[in-house]
Amino acid sequence: MSDPTPTHPAQDRPATTRRALLVGGAASVAAFALAPAPGAAAASRNAPAYLRGSATLALDNGRVRTWAADTWRSLVAMTDPRTGLPADNIPESLAAGDRSGYTSPTNIGGYLWSTVVARELGIITRGEASARLIRTLKTVERMEHHTPSGMYYNWYDEATGAVLYEFPGSGDRIYPFVSSVDNGWLGAALLVVMNSDRAASVWARRIFDRMRWDMFYDTNVALKPGLIHGGFYDAPPPPGFSGYTGNHIGIGPDVWYTNHHYDTTVSETRITSYLGIITGQIPGAQYYAMWRTFPATCDWSWHEMQPVGEHRTYLGVNVYEGAYTYRGMHIVPGWGGSMFEELMPDVFVDEAAWAPNSWGRNHPLHVRAQREHGLIEAGYGYWGFSPSSNPAGGYREYGVDALGLNPEGYFSDQEKTNYDVGFGDCRPATNPSPTYGDGVVTPHASFLAMMHEPAQAFTNLANIQADFDSYGRGGFFDAIAVTSGTVARRYLSLDQAMVMGAIGNVLGRDVIRRAFSTPAVEKVLRPVIGIEEFGASPTA
Repeated sequence: MSDPTPTHPAQDRPATTRRALLVGGAASVAAFALAPAPGAAAASRNAPAYLRGSATLALDNGRVRTWAADTWRSLVAMTDPRTGLPADNIPESLAAGDRSGYTSPTNIGGYLWSTVVARELGIITRGEASARLIRTLKTVERMEHHTPSGMYYNWYDEATGAVLYEFPGSGDRIYPFVSSVDNGWLGAALLVVMNSDRAASVWARRIFDRMRWDMFYDTNVALKPGLIHGGFYDAPPPPGFSGYTGNHIGIGPDVWYTNHHYDTTVSETRITSYLGIITGQIPGAQYYAMWRTFPATCDWSWHEMQPVGEHRTYLGVNVYEGAYTYRGMHIVPGWGGSMFEELMPDVFVDEAAWAPNSWGRNHPLHVRAQREHGLIEAGYGYWGFSPSSNPAGGYREYGVDALGLNPEGYFSDQEKTNYDVGFGDCRPATNPSPTYGDGVVTPHASFLAMMHEPAQAFTNLANIQADFDSYGRGGFFDAIAVTSGTVARRYLSLDQAMVMGAIGNVLGRDVIRRAFSTPAVEKVLRPVIGIEEFGASPTA
């Protein structure tokens, strides 16, 4: 049986995550040529945020289309022409021989929806888009997976489609793991293809129709009616694994489930809940089992700050509608305070329109808070914080510490400067007014923000391009440390796919949202999420 104590999104993760692989030997500084950009440090030091960001440019559609075309070039370079599978990452060379040697369900999904955007923007023809989609989907259909649930493993060889059992380069062992959120992004992409490309839709439907989202749905937890597991192993797990055996759908042998569940709603993982609700495999009430914030009582004083809020009931579930107070705003935080957690599901569901009193409040406030953190509070001169390549080597989770429940934070700078305002009378403040160091921004965060602040996001990206050696033949490099001027000179397929998805919505008439959020999806999902009122507010 599962541990009845809910666990948190950044805890108890399987070792074979994208992060573990990128931080390990396969992602050394030498391998990815991470180098400082000449003169960029002086540029950022000489232009304080409150001056540098004062002139807002109007969104230039032509320039954004150029950014999209270059971003698409990097995704094509990452993709094996025989299998149609994209590599996880590639350095600025864009050379086929420099592909990472591994891919994931998320990477594959990102390539699929990016192909739809490239077609919508006229970067490729309709025929080329269909051919690319069909090639990829034919490979995915035949790839080894967990047959009873129709779900895919965490790592595959992009050149063959074979499951990986050791990391490319390092040779470290991989225990194939079935991740609920990785499969969520693949499932979301399959829905997009089903509803946007007639030639490829039959292949996408075959794969989607065999996916069982209730395989991840655990009702034996304290937060009722249930939570989504991080995932499971269908073969003996690695030594020291903390979990239990079971099978939530009763088809096939038992598997080894994680004790880790996704229990916060401001998280990229809500896409898995959406898919379960849309297909009728998970009840709508599950959406309300997740925390908005943890409680405000002293026995919960370990999280970032004391929230404010009240209790409301939706679909029979009592919800604490808590919010954090930051820069005069009330904002519902994520686990780490990153743009990815807040906005990636918004690429597929127009959450602000469907849920105006929850996401309609929180999305604009989160973007504003990230912008004010970078431009005013931290004084970086630039903004947009989300997990990305670490310009010093490897991969790291970046975010705005004050917007995350995690007391250890997703920090916005290389120094991991901790923001701590205490927890009311329960815990004293230790660092309420920090001095920040070398801030790290990632372009994909600004592209996501463009869906809510188009002019401000465009201005930020234009400044990043102008002030740093941050752009190559494949578009913006993955991350920039703005004080030192160090640039992570590589492209990650997921991050590039977020760029494409956001541009597709901004310039392509909500192409991804229209393809995912069909009238049938809206009929099921909008009544679930649309009734909620967050504690978010532009004034505290």
